[in-house]
Amino acid sequence: MTTATTRRGDRRVSPVFVGILAVTAVTGWATWTGYAARPGVAVFLFVTAAWIVSLCLHEYAHARTALHGGDITVGAKGYLTLNPLKYTHALLSIVLPVVFVIMGGIGLPGGAVFIERGRIRGRWRHSLISAAGPLTNALFAAVCTAPFWLGALDGIPSDFRYALAFLGLLQVTAAVLNFLPVPGLDGYGVIEPWLSYRVKRQVEPYAPFGLLFVFALLWVPSVNVAFFDVIDAILRALGVSDGDTSYGWSLYRFWA
Repeated sequence: MTTATTRRGDRRVSPVFVGILAVTAVTGWATWTGYAARPGVAVFLFVTAAWIVSLCLHEYAHARTALHGGDITVGAKGYLTLNPLKYTHALLSIVLPVVFVIMGGIGLPGGAVFIERGRIRGRWRHSLISAAGPLTNALFAAVCTAPFWLGALDGIPSDFRYALAFLGLLQVTAAVLNFLPVPGLDGYGVIEPWLSYRVKRQVEPYAPFGLLFVFALLWVPSVNVAFFDVIDAILRALGVSDGDTSYGWSLYRFWA
């Protein structure tokens, strides 16, 4: 059977994504070796590029899960190529998350891929599609922090260690925040199929503002402290200390 996903180009990895991977690799090497004259610049570029890679994988996970759930249109839309320029809202998907990182050290992916939900059958499939993105961030966090929870830090240069710690913090915050049951975030998408039609209609007008509401709420000092206490507890469980993430944040903000 011929579908939108059978064309080879629909699933070919985009040169844009390959370029972002290349930047991640080169700046990661510069951070590891200390080759850069200003280590903070190398850390900034490495973490930012790796963060964008994780954003692409986050949205790919949504699209790939939707494909297997019944939405065969995701291939023709370019969502399976990992090209961030193919997302529905490039500004929300790439620019705003990077701004969030720079301003507050918070990892928060924005809305990106448009799933034709009418093609998906079954509430569990709808929930899994929404959960796939933040679960990818959780997996990325586990990979970034692996040297810490495996006790394999010997031989890892300090700047690279701090960069990994900060990148791990971004992934943990992205996973936790996205699982909040707030309209517009993936956590709400997980529970939405199980809500009544009346409740969904009442909540729908607020969905476009959920992301900005959460970000604004995090600027409230008491909320910010409570949130990062949770994040720090998770990171400590993964073997990452507060000092590691603080040094990583300081290196990342090389201009400060």
